[in-house]
Amino acid sequence: EAVIVTQKPDGDRRRIAIGEFYRLPGTTPEIENVLEPGELITHVELPPAPKGRQTYRKVRDRASYAFALVSVAGIVAVEDGKIASARLAFGGLGPMPWRDEAVEAALVGQAPTDAAFHAAADALLAEARGHGSNDFKIPLTRRTLIATLRELTQEG
Repeated sequence: EAVIVTQKPDGDRRRIAIGEFYRLPGTTPEIENVLEPGELITHVELPPAPKGRQTYRKVRDRASYAFALVSVAGIVAVEDGKIASARLAFGGLGPMPWRDEAVEAALVGQAPTDAAFHAAADALLAEARGHGSNDFKIPLTRRTLIATLRELTQEG
């Protein structure tokens, strides 16, 4: 729910919801976002943090590489032994950060068990297709998501 605030060369400001900022490649893969020529990001407005434990897990080739092969950012709240809310964002899987709200919704109401985490990974990756050199990212994403959910739901 973050909002990106920009300023255009003429001084006009614009507020862009984070979910509307990135573009899929389509016929113009060189255009990654909705910024106009000369438009600059001035700041990002973050909503109040939701309840729950938060973490970011980044998997990369070596510590010297800045880019994630796969990353998962998550906030999960557990109440009365059930997942009350879940927000998950994935990096390294496509041309833009990615959320799957259906997977998040499927976790809500579930006990935080490996079975629930595996079902979430199944749903997330049901239509995933590698392209030869990146086929390894599918099982890597599965393991990273499950490990992240375990961390987010552990007691203490």
